[in-house]
Amino acid sequence: MLKLFSVKDKQKQQQEANAGAGKPGKLSAGELRIQKDMAELNLPPNISINFPDGKDKLMHFFISIRPDEGIYRGGKFNFEFNIPTGYPHDAPKVLCTTKVFHPNIDLEGKICLNILREDWKPVLSISSIIYGLQFLFLDPNPDDPLNKEAAHMFVENPRQFEQYVQRAIYQGANINGVHFPACTM
Repeated sequence: MLKLFSVKDKQKQQQEANAGAGKPGKLSAGELRIQKDMAELNLPPNISINFPDGKDKLMHFFISIRPDEGIYRGGKFNFEFNIPTGYPHDAPKVLCTTKVFHPNIDLEGKICLNILREDWKPVLSISSIIYGLQFLFLDPNPDDPLNKEAAHMFVENPRQFEQYVQRAIYQGANINGVHFPACTM
């Protein structure tokens, strides 16, 4: 007959021994989920990932998106992901670290993407967010803007908007008094 209490005692002793030896203890639910998300992540060639704190530190990383079609083609846009301890019940915090003239990204890098806010659900994953970000570059949404000037130009003068975006990507540009540095690959 198996004595459950002795098994639990042995597990507790093992965890204490690991902690004393500098080995990591039990992972949180969020850490386990992010490990699963990363294991299932299948990025296309125009998207890359970087772990600045090391590949074993999954709660903070950067994603680079290089659109190969649409208005933003040729640019490289970087996003910082901070995964909260309450993940997946709490949405990741995502910030665009590349200054970009975009209806759904403000000048501070905040992103208007519904699944990062009110439509976040624990069944969504890091892949869902990456594909949502990629879609924002293919099809900006001027109906729910964070950058109202970009949204207005996108709707009222789409040709000028595309010219400004392409100039900003390849050469850098001043648009409405704001400098957007070049952001090519």
